[in-house]
Amino acid sequence: MSELRQQMLADLRIRNYAERTQAIYIRRVAEMARHFNRSPDELSHEDVRRYLRYLKEEQGVSRSWFVQAIAALRLLYGVTLDRPEMVPYLPYPRKKRRQPVVLSREEVARLLKALGNLKHRTVAMVLYGAGLRLSEALGLELQDIDSDRMVITVRHGKGDLDRQVVLSVVLLGALRAYWRAYRPWSWLFPGQEPERPLVGRTVQRAVREAAQRAGIAKAVTPHVLRHTFATHLLESGTDLRVIQTLLGHRSLRTTQIYTHVGTARLRSVRSPLDDLMAEVVAE
Repeated sequence: MSELRQQMLADLRIRNYAERTQAIYIRRVAEMARHFNRSPDELSHEDVRRYLRYLKEEQGVSRSWFVQAIAALRLLYGVTLDRPEMVPYLPYPRKKRRQPVVLSREEVARLLKALGNLKHRTVAMVLYGAGLRLSEALGLELQDIDSDRMVITVRHGKGDLDRQVVLSVVLLGALRAYWRAYRPWSWLFPGQEPERPLVGRTVQRAVREAAQRAGIAKAVTPHVLRHTFATHLLESGTDLRVIQTLLGHRSLRTTQIYTHVGTARLRSVRSPLDDLMAEVVAE
């Protein structure tokens, strides 16, 4: 491992970046070094700008890939190499705000019913019942389920932050039925190797296929269940700041996206077309 790579890895660890993020950032920097066949500390800001244009215009990388490259290079030059003059040349692309996919309550019920595997169905119930990210659900251990206080402790969430979320009575019953069937002893949802948690891809595939069997036309992923949890809470009158805390969002602005997808208030609005047609019929 090169000295520069070791230094950057140390900077990532000091800042508590997740291991997966560390690996991605190191890989993005290594890709640029291979492109120029030179060490990043030898490159000028014009070299870096040219590389970013190459990624966008010639490689056509996805937005997430491009953002990863920007974030990795900002840390490399702004922190590891102590070249802050490079950072202004590494702006994040403007983000196109997309509305999250949300399921109706009836669609959630159909999806859960279509998940024939008890383990996969229980994971999905945790995602919808507690609003967890998939990585958070699969990272749960038995000790994280507190049936006395009716809470779930989420350890090492996004940003390496811990939080507690509600444990519903129905979800507790489902977890107990699951435990009696599988008898996990460490990880709540172990994979084929008991000392390792279930792989996320397995759940993603199971949810996608279950949605197809349930006849749900929307693009359903495990994360959609988290979006649906937040939206259904908002529609039932839960305060937005409470939802922010449950989801583990640092900023309320992130949570506010759900104010745009909730339909409960929209359904209470009477269209002027209805009033117009009522008048026409009365005449």
